[in-house]
Amino acid sequence: MNLSAIHNVYFIGIGGIGMSALARYFKFIDKKVAGYDKTKTPLTQELASLGIDIHYEDRLGAISDAFLQRENTLVVYTPAVPSQHSEYQYFLQQGFDIKKRSEVLGLITQSTFCLAVAGTHGKTTTSCILAHLLKEAGAPLTALLGGISEDFNSNFLFEGNDYSVVEADEFDRSFLRLSPNVACITSMDADHLDIYGNIEALHRSFHDFADRIKPGGTLFVRNGLPMDGITYGIEDDSDYCIRNLKIEHGTYIFDLGTPDTVLTGVKFNKPGRHNLLNGLVAFAMAVQTGSPVNRLAEALETFKGVQRRFSYKIKSDDFVFIDDYAHHPTEIDAIYEAVSEMHPAKKVLVVFQPHLYSRTQDFADAFAKSLSQFDSVLLLDIYPAREQPIAGITSNWLLNKIRNTNKGLVEKSNLINEIKKQDPEVLVTLGAGDIGLEVAKIKRELEYAN
Repeated sequence: MNLSAIHNVYFIGIGGIGMSALARYFKFIDKKVAGYDKTKTPLTQELASLGIDIHYEDRLGAISDAFLQRENTLVVYTPAVPSQHSEYQYFLQQGFDIKKRSEVLGLITQSTFCLAVAGTHGKTTTSCILAHLLKEAGAPLTALLGGISEDFNSNFLFEGNDYSVVEADEFDRSFLRLSPNVACITSMDADHLDIYGNIEALHRSFHDFADRIKPGGTLFVRNGLPMDGITYGIEDDSDYCIRNLKIEHGTYIFDLGTPDTVLTGVKFNKPGRHNLLNGLVAFAMAVQTGSPVNRLAEALETFKGVQRRFSYKIKSDDFVFIDDYAHHPTEIDAIYEAVSEMHPAKKVLVVFQPHLYSRTQDFADAFAKSLSQFDSVLLLDIYPAREQPIAGITSNWLLNKIRNTNKGLVEKSNLINEIKKQDPEVLVTLGAGDIGLEVAKIKRELEYAN
């Protein structure tokens, strides 16, 4: 791909979090950018405010003539777009240069010192921490993120071209398009079985990703994973290790051991040991750029967070409201542990929106076990995303598996009333679908009520 020969970049599915970061990148380097998405969201409205033309109907007539010029237009699509999509089919049949998001990501990071974050959980938080650390250390970097960093208020950061920070997504084997200098693997739990079929195939794909690291590069792996690499962990024998961990006023304070030194009194403010591990490996990756370790450790304390990643929406002595993107049983377990650690002995209500029929079917028993830990559970309907319904797989089917007497189904239209009726001390909203669009409404109503 010769970027200098490309004047126009058209996105099919521009509203996706990863796609929108690429759209911002191309707009930033003065390309003409436009795209389609099926739904108007705050994210697409932000892109429109940058001067990006977006339409919401699958219709060729809605595309500007400039983007129908084959010789200087790049078309980027996401695998979430169905193959029968008429715009996609048109560009395909007319011989346009069409690339998946992951291919483009690989191409634009190829000439940089690339730091890639892989794993079935923790990619977005880790990459956002890593981008924050490198920015604070003064590194000239470009970051294309899978979430909105609260430090940058964006999923895109440009501070230079020397380094790049990206998520290495295992969905659709996208991460096999990358060739990083430094990479990490945070987790390898079963997921995306609609793509892989079984966990053995998923694990093979992670090994294939590790083989793509450039010669002389570095791989970090969480201690206990079946991979070879530099290890990281908490209170164990890892190469990078957190020791003497304590909590004071909601802040983690610890000693951070590296292969070369021990940093004492390091602080990190995001709740949950899963987030602490994310911070640790981000630090370890940042060290590989030659950034001063003391400066990186100081920057850990100032990391604000990522939208919808254990985000406190309300936090008072009487009531706490936390929102998170968790959509896998392991992630839900991590949220439960973090809530229990930071808010012990509080009555907790979880509102969960299952994401994908296939994932709900594959992990139903694990979802039920994870959700049963909370004091009470409310389920929204399954968010289908790219999928068609599967017979018999519904939120009511999942609800029947939950061993908790305080459980129920709820419609979005009645969600706030049901939350008020339950009167929890801690409210947690979870899911990767459109439950995130309800958060502002819930916050507004409950702030007024409390």
